[in-house]
Amino acid sequence: MTSKQRAYLKGLANSEQVILTVGKDGVGPQVIKQADDALQAREIIKMRCLDNSALSVKEAAAQIARMCGADVVQTIGSVAVLYRASAKNPRIHLPD
Repeated sequence: MTSKQRAYLKGLANSEQVILTVGKDGVGPQVIKQADDALQAREIIKMRCLDNSALSVKEAAAQIARMCGADVVQTIGSVAVLYRASAKNPRIHLPD
């Protein structure tokens, strides 16, 4: 992913709400399923890593991205943005 594409996705993520939360149980199968379903429907999601989580936000985001085939766009504080283009119905068109 180029820096121009990353900047474009960061701009899109500003208006998104956090829809995925990683808590004390960490990144389990249920969190992976939620992330996968959300990425399929929205292509870009925000996730939050709670203070009581054993993982840092970077670790949790990297683990979810790896399991779902997504890219980590950015991490700020306890929030991360993930992106995965939809294979069936892409709505976000990245700049070249």
